[in-house]
Amino acid sequence: GFNSNKFDIPLLAEEFLRAGVDFDFKKRKFIDVQVIFHKMEQRTLSAAYRFYCNKELVNAHSSEADTRATYEILMAQLDRYANVPYKDVSGKESFPVTNNVDALSAFSSHTRNVDYAGFVVYDEQGCEVINFGKYKGQRVEDVLLRDPSYYAWVQNGDFPLYTKKVFTRIKLRMFNKK
Repeated sequence: GFNSNKFDIPLLAEEFLRAGVDFDFKKRKFIDVQVIFHKMEQRTLSAAYRFYCNKELVNAHSSEADTRATYEILMAQLDRYANVPYKDVSGKESFPVTNNVDALSAFSSHTRNVDYAGFVVYDEQGCEVINFGKYKGQRVEDVLLRDPSYYAWVQNGDFPLYTKKVFTRIKLRMFNKK
């Protein structure tokens, strides 16, 4: 299967257990073509340089060589995808690879993290939402209004400093709205 080791096989194992079927997966062999693809088609700077620029990266991991290669890859991507449509998960089509910093930044982001660790993310309306624990999926402002001690819990907890800074910024913004 494709991604079967992480999706299909665990799902099948759970379904067998729920149905009372005793099936020993340890006695079976699985082939996941996605794993083969990822191992054989590496996602490295050297591989991207070879793919987009048809060049071998010399002195990989030196800051100058990596910076030059990254720039050349970006220029090649701008040329290659200039008029290539992209369909998002909802089916909406756009042409996001343009020589525009804002558009490229938005398109190249995998996450909607507010903090770097992903403890706070943006929801579809652009509001900060807690992404862990008992308040997962709830807006930070709503939680801080309902449970004022939550702010102190985050500040005193083992969270990254930047995450704490995000909570402080939101709390101060709420205070300034009053």
